[in-house]
Amino acid sequence: MEFPYLSTILFLPALGAVAVALWPGLSPRAIKRISLFFTALPLLLALYLFLQFDRQGGFQFQERYHWIKAINAFYYLGVDGLSLPMVLLTTTLGFLAVLVSWKIELRPREYFAWLLLLETGILGVFMSLDLLLFFLFWEVELVPMYMLISIWGTGRKEYSAIKFVVYTLFGSAFMLAGILALYFATGTFDIAQLTGMRLEGLRAVLPLSAIFWFIFLAFAIKLPMFPFHTWLPDAHTDAPTAVSVILAGVLLKMGGYGMLRISLGLFPEQAQRFAPLLVALAVVNVLYGAAVTFRQRDLKRLIAYSSVSHMGYVLLGVFALSQVSLVGATLQMVSHGFITGLLFALVGLVYEKTHERNLDRLGGLARQMPFLTVAFTLAGLAALGLPGTSGFAAEFLVFLGSFTSGAFALLRPLTILAAVGIVLTAGYILLLLRRVFYDPPQEKFAHAVDASPLEMACVAIFAVMIMLLGLYPAIITDIIQVGVGPLALLR
Repeated sequence: MEFPYLSTILFLPALGAVAVALWPGLSPRAIKRISLFFTALPLLLALYLFLQFDRQGGFQFQERYHWIKAINAFYYLGVDGLSLPMVLLTTTLGFLAVLVSWKIELRPREYFAWLLLLETGILGVFMSLDLLLFFLFWEVELVPMYMLISIWGTGRKEYSAIKFVVYTLFGSAFMLAGILALYFATGTFDIAQLTGMRLEGLRAVLPLSAIFWFIFLAFAIKLPMFPFHTWLPDAHTDAPTAVSVILAGVLLKMGGYGMLRISLGLFPEQAQRFAPLLVALAVVNVLYGAAVTFRQRDLKRLIAYSSVSHMGYVLLGVFALSQVSLVGATLQMVSHGFITGLLFALVGLVYEKTHERNLDRLGGLARQMPFLTVAFTLAGLAALGLPGTSGFAAEFLVFLGSFTSGAFALLRPLTILAAVGIVLTAGYILLLLRRVFYDPPQEKFAHAVDASPLEMACVAIFAVMIMLLGLYPAIITDIIQVGVGPLALLR
């Protein structure tokens, strides 16, 4: 029997959460060190699986045990070229989130317990190959997110936390109805089995198109897709820094992953039928998110709306339906995780050292914070797609795959419209950099200090990943390609 690598990666953070919550007499420093250990181990194991992954494709490192025999539900885990990069991204950002949280002093025991439990919930979504298990982990992350925002957040934190939960539960209710309708028609929750099954012609309690939309709605809210995006700016603005890193870095990717794994994998005919509508909404996401960003004065809210825009590229790549566009969409999820994670971490550092997030009151910080200035500039240039960064590689593949796809007649002009988002991104990123760092220095920030060695190390890890994926994207696209290849409806 093979070692259960996936279960170990999945439950190590949860075990760490139990340890920091129940171990008596732990000091805050000990709590942080234990949390770091229980996020470092899953990261190392995920790196090992990444190196051992067979590039021939298929689900690997599988674990399958009967869970609820009466309804043929399994505890079924596995990863392929689509899910393994998401697991690696989640474990990396989970480790970095603990480092970003190193100065947390308010109720550290509960804070780190919830943060670790959140990582387990997200990992479970990316590993599950049983729809019921997938749904269970989809819901697990709700409670940790609610607690982390409502207790350790700022501003209207209770309102933002409740809004996040209500939106997610609304989508989850429809997803559960769709999953049950699919189960009653097929008798199985097995995602791998359903992916190879022709569902057209099955007698279901709901039409297949209705089941597609029921399940897709949960993914659209999480992505977030216009007009279901309004929970995101509030959650980002009021969440603590590390939670914003996790939220932007991997939580949104649950929506994009679900679209690829389930919407395309299980409902290819419906995905092709509704592709024109969904690509049009992707263009709205890109342009609307970028345009609204210009109106924001709060740094965190600005980065939040930029996420709405950039996740539009994921939606575009998914429903362009070609293999190249699907590779681009998946790479965009990984790239966006590191870029926006770094941006939120840097905004948190700027706020910590200046106690200010309003663009109109900031300025001239380059003199006091040279390291943070360089790091913010790198993250901003990656966000606008500068060649040599992961942002360029991902967006180029999305546009190339979408422009050359023959999914439907208007795809080319819609792709060109979406490309305008790059110009808008350049505008708000350069405006942000100028106003925060390069405007005339202000006397009130004369005593602001640059990043500490620990903060520099954390930022450096983000920067290395952004540059590595930009300069040598094949390190991950070769794996992504074997994962999304069977899902592509067009070559």
